[in-house]
Amino acid sequence: MRTQERTEEQRAWDIASTVCDPEIPVLTIEDLGILRGVRVLPTQAADQPDGGASSTAVEVTITPTYSGCPAMDAIGDDLRTAFAKEGYASVHINLVLSPAWTTDWMTESGKAKLEEYGIAPPSGMAAAGGHSGPVRLSLAVKCPQCNSLNTKELTRFGSTSCKALFVCQDCKEPFDYFKVL
Repeated sequence: MRTQERTEEQRAWDIASTVCDPEIPVLTIEDLGILRGVRVLPTQAADQPDGGASSTAVEVTITPTYSGCPAMDAIGDDLRTAFAKEGYASVHINLVLSPAWTTDWMTESGKAKLEEYGIAPPSGMAAAGGHSGPVRLSLAVKCPQCNSLNTKELTRFGSTSCKALFVCQDCKEPFDYFKVL
């Protein structure tokens, strides 16, 4: 009995999932949860500029971590490059803002990669659907260097808008914390 072959869409998803976030290169766009969908669209020979044989186009749907994220242009370029290397004739990037991205979409593997890289991963759930009701309290952020909970936020905005800058009171090392959004 033969194992089931991967579909063209599974192959296309695998290609897209290799693209890394330009701001945090240890994470793929799949790890971040911004890769939302991949569709393979066959194109007709008439669509080809040289009238040649039919080829394959792909549509990739991504959601930015926040609207106006400057990394989206670089991610789009990297997706086009990855698919071109695999022989895809055309890549359409579909940027979707709703529903808004949340850190809840990050993979557990992605959170572990963040910690290994020296960035404290988001802790807790983002409470999708609004923030009505009681005020949420901040939990301690564990230092990715020494695992101490004796940390302090230095500034709400770190090296990128989705991170805050913290310092560990025990090992004295500064570190980024990927905010729960």
